[in-house]
Amino acid sequence: MEENLKQQPTEIIKIAIYGPESTGKTTLAKQLAEHFNTVWIPEFARDYLQQKWDQQQQICQKDDLLPIAIGQTKLENEGLQKANVFLFADTNLMVTKVFSDIYYGETDAILAKAAKKHKYDLFLLTDIDVPWEKDDLRDKPEKREETLKIFEDNLIEFNKPYVKISGPKEKRFQKAITLIASLLEAKRVGLNSFDFVHLNHREIKLECVKNQVAFLINGIQAVNLERPAKLNDGIESLSAEEATYFANFFDEKRNHIKLKKFVPASGAASRMFKFLSEFLQDYKLGEESINAYINRKKAKNLSLFLIGLDKFPFYEEVITRLTILFTDFDSWGYDSKQYAFIKILLAKDEFDVANKPKGVLPFHKYPSHLATPIEEHLNEAVAYASSNQKAHLHFTVSEEHQFEFEKIVENVKPKIEAASQTEISVTYSYQDKSTDSVALDYDNQFFREENDSLIFRPGGHGALIQNLNNLDADIIFIKNIDNVIQNHLDEISLYKKALAGILLDKQQQIFEYLRMLDEDNLNREILDEIVNFIQSKLHFEVAEDFSKYTKESKVDYLKNYLNRPIRVCGMVKNEGEPGGGPFWVRDKKGLVFLQIVESSQIDEKDANQIKILKSSTHFNPVDLVCGIRNYRGANFDLTEFVDHSSGFIVHKNKGGKDLKAYELPGLWNGAMAKWLTIFVEVPLITFNPVKTVNDLLKIAHQPH
Repeated sequence: MEENLKQQPTEIIKIAIYGPESTGKTTLAKQLAEHFNTVWIPEFARDYLQQKWDQQQQICQKDDLLPIAIGQTKLENEGLQKANVFLFADTNLMVTKVFSDIYYGETDAILAKAAKKHKYDLFLLTDIDVPWEKDDLRDKPEKREETLKIFEDNLIEFNKPYVKISGPKEKRFQKAITLIASLLEAKRVGLNSFDFVHLNHREIKLECVKNQVAFLINGIQAVNLERPAKLNDGIESLSAEEATYFANFFDEKRNHIKLKKFVPASGAASRMFKFLSEFLQDYKLGEESINAYINRKKAKNLSLFLIGLDKFPFYEEVITRLTILFTDFDSWGYDSKQYAFIKILLAKDEFDVANKPKGVLPFHKYPSHLATPIEEHLNEAVAYASSNQKAHLHFTVSEEHQFEFEKIVENVKPKIEAASQTEISVTYSYQDKSTDSVALDYDNQFFREENDSLIFRPGGHGALIQNLNNLDADIIFIKNIDNVIQNHLDEISLYKKALAGILLDKQQQIFEYLRMLDEDNLNREILDEIVNFIQSKLHFEVAEDFSKYTKESKVDYLKNYLNRPIRVCGMVKNEGEPGGGPFWVRDKKGLVFLQIVESSQIDEKDANQIKILKSSTHFNPVDLVCGIRNYRGANFDLTEFVDHSSGFIVHKNKGGKDLKAYELPGLWNGAMAKWLTIFVEVPLITFNPVKTVNDLLKIAHQPH
């Protein structure tokens, strides 16, 4: 009996069309077989049961199921001999098994075992969103949803690779064609059916995976630095008087445009407390003093942390908690107290600060309360990113932390709204799973979990270009979650508004030129004026042979260059902070333009490139103002302006095994590489990031 239920081994790709009655399985199987020039296997049970009904007026009985399963298996095995690349099965033993469960409450053990063993490269689960068609053998139209769930639950229980197919007949057909062609390509690059399904569920395009693999195997071409951007050579100076002028210009326009503040905030604070975590791992209380440990390890960060301990905004909360937990805490010695303070600060069942996002941590101490970066960003939003007494703020967060953000916003928003007479709207988004990337081992094979499933890694903060692309605004202010200040908010606002004013001024001129380029009577003088504007104000070299272009080609060239999203980036003098900086970069076509470049994008073996990198005078504080609409008022598709060749290869270790993975071009690096870019020097006071917890001791984060 079991021998008659065995599938023949084959290289043919087998697709099972699977689902409840009257869901279009037969139609889809026929269509696909015709499209891919191969055979489809009909439902053996239909002819078998129709014949039984016609001859005996009897419906299906439990004893019929094994003969049906045997007949279905035989049809499929015979069909393999005629199949061409693919074979499409209108039904399979899993369908028989599910119907046995539904109608008889159980399944014959031999049938159940065979259903579990039968393998298909993909199950297409047909949805119930098509009309019910009654015939002699169908019943229970009122229980379609319940039946569909049972069908899907069985696929999950038996670990079958499946994709649900929904929609009208033609839409299903087209989706199925795309899926099957993509499955074939996935197998050619070394992915299996389960990999393919995981990619599909995450909405990761196979083409993206192929590109990632190519980068990981062949490497990513380093950026070609021409020279560092310096003051009056790519970076515009901004006097206090000019800042006031452009801020006022922005204030005049702001109530006529839609503004939004965009704050990347999904990262955990683990790096902030890294040196404290290392201390807890290495230090043995009682074996040596903390001062001896500091001297032995040259632990300057730990020394500074302990010296400034009572100045941290969380100090009193932690001390209060310690005195509750330990009634004799006040009598403890210095080492015991400091060790306990750090331990409870990081303990998962206590403050757990290293595993929380930076946005929810206390950064600033005010007379009435402790303020988080979330609160400070709300304060900033009403100060410079509001129009018509409304401020719109968008945080990118990790899904598990959104509730914590919402609680803080709910608590502080009414107070800020009342004080500013400004209504605040806060929205959230997550990093899109479709931007996750695969990893390879050092033999260039896909890196997998112990259960053989693919490892997926977040694509890096460059993935947030998708989140930015979904926003509805004329002007967007971008600032990192940890770059807030307790003092000098007026000065911060002045320079943010000044950057926005510069953007509006340049954008106004760009839009005017684009409208001129749309006109038929454009003269040579205007073309020369536009070229001069591009080279002197937008710092971009036009093609060397531009003068030889026809008039039509010149217009197309200038339109193509000017009709892009625009960003104005504040730059501060480099004082040794790690991170990207402004440079003149030469592209593959030989053109030189401005770009923000990270050190990891440079060829570290090229002495000249390293020399240029080290001669940089300015640093990118991620102080951006962006214009994302075109001159006709429509949103740009920001994904069209990404330089995909400027991603990163990162080397990690998981479970003791080395891996390499691709990270997307950084949000303000390669993800905005093809934007119009203007660099402006802003005062250092506008840049106050909290990279380590000790940064909270700086004057910008301390009370007046």
